[in-house]
Amino acid sequence: MQSGNSDEFNSMDERLQKILSQWGIASRRQAEQMMIAGRVRVNGQIVQLGEKANPEVDRIEVDGLPIKQKDRPEPIYLLLNKPIGVISTCSEPSRRIKVLDILSPELRNGKGIHPVGRLDADSTGALLLTNDGQVTFCLTHPKHCLPKTYEVWVEGKVQESILKLWRQGIILSGKKTLPAQVKVLEEGDGSKTLLEVIISEGRNRQIRRVAEQLGYPVVKLHRTAIGKIKLQPPGKHLLPSGAYRQLTDFEIYYLQEQIKKSSQFS
Repeated sequence: MQSGNSDEFNSMDERLQKILSQWGIASRRQAEQMMIAGRVRVNGQIVQLGEKANPEVDRIEVDGLPIKQKDRPEPIYLLLNKPIGVISTCSEPSRRIKVLDILSPELRNGKGIHPVGRLDADSTGALLLTNDGQVTFCLTHPKHCLPKTYEVWVEGKVQESILKLWRQGIILSGKKTLPAQVKVLEEGDGSKTLLEVIISEGRNRQIRRVAEQLGYPVVKLHRTAIGKIKLQPPGKHLLPSGAYRQLTDFEIYYLQEQIKKSSQFS
């Protein structure tokens, strides 16, 4: 939105969904939905998608409440070992336990923290949470390929020919999956197999659907790492189920590097 200020100020205009994500109000996609719903105003006017503003000079309101630079929260980056049955959304009509319910009250309230992507309720493991909307946008962008590592128990003894098909990619809902890294970690009594699966895309329930299509339904799915961010870093203790920790300086730097690589998609 052009605010009627000088070119000096207009040069600092940014898209509103980016401003709202940086302020921890919402992720970019959530901010876009808020704008579509007419919940965002600049200088008293309801904004449309694609409009810009300058938070230093424009009055930006969400649901009638102004946002101010002094209210911008410090960035928070957490890694959670999500337990089974917990859902990866910020709101849930059926009142099931959400990942935010696990956090301490001081983190839940007024910090704008939200999960980066999702893990199914019946899946467990590594899940990032942050109030940095830029990180959320970049890491969930369809064109961004951040590898994620899973330990997957499937029914049956998986043949090498099946592993080869999985590695090469298969047609799922009319589109071929990207190449995956798949190897056997452990074979049980012949009734099930533990696989390590590393994928660089996040299509809905992708691993479960691929395994089902190949004839080896998933028994248990656990995510152990998101890129270089691991539940058990080298030389460290495993993060217990239901626990969370602050990311290390190295891990935050790693995320910032991913943002730089994804800047062409923003």
